[in-house]
Amino acid sequence: MTDKEKQLFEEILAYLKIERDVYGDFYPASDRSTTDPLKQCSTLEELKALCENSDVLKTDLEGTNLVFGVGNPNADLMLIGEAPGYHEDQQGEPFVGRAGQLLNKILAAIHFKREEVYIANILKHRPPKNRDPKPEERERSLPFLERQIELINPKLLLCLGRISATTLLSRDDSLKNMRGQFHPYLGRLLMVTYHPAALLRNPQWKRPAWEDVQLLREKYDELTGDH
Repeated sequence: MTDKEKQLFEEILAYLKIERDVYGDFYPASDRSTTDPLKQCSTLEELKALCENSDVLKTDLEGTNLVFGVGNPNADLMLIGEAPGYHEDQQGEPFVGRAGQLLNKILAAIHFKREEVYIANILKHRPPKNRDPKPEERERSLPFLERQIELINPKLLLCLGRISATTLLSRDDSLKNMRGQFHPYLGRLLMVTYHPAALLRNPQWKRPAWEDVQLLREKYDELTGDH
């Protein structure tokens, strides 16, 4: 890290602490001004550095590693899970365990390489014992993910699992009702399907998941002209 980067991180962190004093740990995106430290991050590297120094993202997740995201920073397709697991925490990369291996196979089946897309999670740190992310943790983490999406600027988003989908869509609904269609989200299209870990536990869901990703690929080709 250069001296200039260290100075920027210190300035951002100081501003963020002031904002927390005023707004608490979270405040709505509509209230954020152009001086928001998230908006000041113009690259993924700057955003990652902000996440590294942010207590807002941790709560009781201290002692875990940051799992920021991985893949093509200019990807037209971004996949979003719910939170890192044990292997992800150890390697600092999302979807590297058994669920990640299945995800790689799913991507390959619709003619994507892992490095072509971008993969991230709602939470940037592993919850204790892989418990579900708490609502307040998801709420605090969402602005960071939204900025990550803005910087990557994908045409399509694929939410992996119900928690990811309900967080982004601000909608308390079943995965069954949300999948099989495209939802508008931040000027983009968002699709919902099963989390790969759920497919490992429930193989009968692989058929509808396959239908989802085929539809996703068709829309991707339509939007990008890639055939």
